[in-house]
Amino acid sequence: MGGVYERELRAVLAGEMKGVRAVIKSCTEVERARAMQVVQRPFLVVRAPGSGSEGTGDLLVLRGDMCFPIEVKSSKVSKQYLSGRTMDQYKALRETGERCGLLPLYAYRLKGVRGDSWRIMRVEVESLTGKLRHLSRSIPKLPLTRNGTPHLDWEQGMPLHRFLALVCRSDGARSIE
Repeated sequence: MGGVYERELRAVLAGEMKGVRAVIKSCTEVERARAMQVVQRPFLVVRAPGSGSEGTGDLLVLRGDMCFPIEVKSSKVSKQYLSGRTMDQYKALRETGERCGLLPLYAYRLKGVRGDSWRIMRVEVESLTGKLRHLSRSIPKLPLTRNGTPHLDWEQGMPLHRFLALVCRSDGARSIE
């Protein structure tokens, strides 16, 4: 089940035309144009062996100017609460981010949604520097419950097309908001 969405996101981030077109077919013209930028500035995307391993995320996304682990989640409901194994994954991602100076992300796909069905959220990490620190300011962090526990809320995440425009623009270009 989860592997289908990991492969879908992997194809998009790798800039595979077929994968990008499949994800954007019900998006607006502006959303499609933003998402298509990844074709010009693709990433090398590696699925983590034994996906779900502590601290690695499901995908490792690499390009000469940035690198981040991504944990992929999907659901039919817009909110997903972390507990047990999923909370352990979150803590391990955060620890890896702190230890290695990486920006761990969650990619949350809401099933049955037309348009951009993916949302991106970041894990709060203090040790970021340079481009990743700057990038982290633009990506919403996982929201907290009343108890202060992080959770996934699709409504509060950054749409994938905006994320792609942000990470794939040329260095001299202005942000597309």
